[in-house]
Amino acid sequence: MSGLRVALLSYRSKPHCGGQGVYVRNLSRELAALGHEVTVFSGQPYPELDRLGEGVTLEKLPSLDLYREPDPFRIPHLREYRDLVDLVEVGGMLTATFPEPLTFSLRAARALRAQAHRFDVVHDNQSLGYGLLSLPRLGLPVVATIHHPITRDLQTDLSGAQTWLRRLSLRRWYAFLTMQKRVARAQQRILTVSQSSATDIAHDFGVDPERITVVPLGVDTEVFTPRRSQDRVPGRVVAMASADTPLKGIDVLLEAIAQRRAEHLGADTPLELVLVSATRPGGRTERLLDELRLRDVVRVVGGLSDAELADLVASAQVACVPSRYEGFSLPTVEAMACGTPLVVSRAGALPEVVGEPGSDCALVVEPGDATALCAALSRLLDDPDLRLRLGEAGRARACARYSWPAVARATAQLYREAMGSAPVPYRVHARNWPKLTRLRARAPQKSTVPSPMGSSC
Repeated sequence: MSGLRVALLSYRSKPHCGGQGVYVRNLSRELAALGHEVTVFSGQPYPELDRLGEGVTLEKLPSLDLYREPDPFRIPHLREYRDLVDLVEVGGMLTATFPEPLTFSLRAARALRAQAHRFDVVHDNQSLGYGLLSLPRLGLPVVATIHHPITRDLQTDLSGAQTWLRRLSLRRWYAFLTMQKRVARAQQRILTVSQSSATDIAHDFGVDPERITVVPLGVDTEVFTPRRSQDRVPGRVVAMASADTPLKGIDVLLEAIAQRRAEHLGADTPLELVLVSATRPGGRTERLLDELRLRDVVRVVGGLSDAELADLVASAQVACVPSRYEGFSLPTVEAMACGTPLVVSRAGALPEVVGEPGSDCALVVEPGDATALCAALSRLLDDPDLRLRLGEAGRARACARYSWPAVARATAQLYREAMGSAPVPYRVHARNWPKLTRLRARAPQKSTVPSPMGSSC
């Protein structure tokens, strides 16, 4: 069977934190290993890719990178503007919305119109922008990955909002969800990473369940692997959060750590939380560290390579995923592969990933319950036999179920199904496709400034 020519779209692809950059890197590598040709189209931050020149190509579609560190929400200089899509991007930011999914999709559609003959299939990674709707008319079938519907992020953020002004700003920021729902319903094939996400996509986005296929994510079990037991640091808990938001439950974990320390005040009981994340200066996490007086036992790190992250996870006695919702959770699978016992929330796909009930891979607690989380952490920290049993079971499950080559094979099969299917009927008119998508693809003028570089985690 001949290899496919795949255009893999990702509007932002952080290399070492957040699931999208990890997904693009691993999927493109394994698709190339199967004999397919993969061109990754990405905005900033750009992904780190393997097998470049050996079946994998990166085509950069630079945005204005308005949210980059250390100057987010910046106003670009006039010389940075290249076309009408740039104006849409700045206008979206100035009106308090998040424009990147839309503007990336328009840039991707423009690039693909100029080279549609080069590809057999387009795979969109979570942008779900209006630009995708023009691709079937070019003879390009589309498969869209939705890791989880962002409606869940909005619900969690709204539940934690204290004022009407904050709720209003959140609804403005998440206004792109209207577009994503419309575009999702128009796709031939939706790929998602768990049955929990599939159920939520069907419910929240109104997608026909028959069009949704579940393919779990993978883990590199050669990199994420156990170390010798004596290398684990006594009292060390590790947690990974791709974003400093209420969805990830870091506030609950910090309260649980504070309770654990208070219960052992004065005792010679080691305790350390290593948080792999990028906290916002002055944000909720930073404030809690001060309010709970945890600066001496909590360390925040970021920008780790896969090898560094694996070493850290394998050095911990316990890993914790306290999220209020997860569509899949790569950190959970990475901890399992390292043989690090887990405490996870009964939220979203987390019970599904660890195999509850019956697999004995993790302790599961209700989301948002700091007291229950503290009790579960204490149980593991104080019981070496339980840690060993859960760690070994997690490693076995990760090796048996979560493999990137298997992900690539299943994804390629979905590509072939999409290529053999008729497009989903979708009427294109002003009511359900805004005039923004009519921006035509004039070749952009060569910019006098360098392309923006990706932001750090």
